[in-house]
Amino acid sequence: QKINMANKRLGAVLHSDIDLKDPYKLQNFVTSYIFFAAIFEGCWFYNGFSPVFALQRRGLMKGTAEQFQYIMRDEVMHASFGIRVVKQILEEEKIKLDKKEIREMWDESYEAEKAYTNYILRDPILGYSAEMHLGQFQFIANRRAKQLGFDEEPFPGAELTLPWLDEQANLRKEKNFFETRVTEYQTGGALSWD
Repeated sequence: QKINMANKRLGAVLHSDIDLKDPYKLQNFVTSYIFFAAIFEGCWFYNGFSPVFALQRRGLMKGTAEQFQYIMRDEVMHASFGIRVVKQILEEEKIKLDKKEIREMWDESYEAEKAYTNYILRDPILGYSAEMHLGQFQFIANRRAKQLGFDEEPFPGAELTLPWLDEQANLRKEKNFFETRVTEYQTGGALSWD
């Protein structure tokens, strides 16, 4: 469902000859960019890492979660940059978005997230539930709408269900490969150069 929505929302603008001087095409481009920055990168990717981070909090999948932290940090930068670009285009070009279309986009994105969530979390996994995941999606969607400068929240009253998730995105560490001790490998056998 997410792939279908992404194809629908992005397909019209993913070609090099798009004429952004045409007001209709520019508005379509901006709406697609809102989808990409705020929903695809800003909600789906952001929230999509949370099941692994929930396991990390229990001491499981620590290496995978650490790699996801670096990926998530990049996705947050992509979302933030995209939202800034959208806001600048809206301001410079005096574009008035179609509120109904934006509302439909939020609703479709929630339904896609719900289908995904119900697939991966039919039952809670070590205390992490579909309700928590969907609640966090709604909370993050409201945050993205606010960042875009929208007057209305797509999901009024949504509450933060995963207060620890932002910690994962605000990763402030770097590692020097040459100064890091490798501890995760097992010796599988003896190596001989003879």
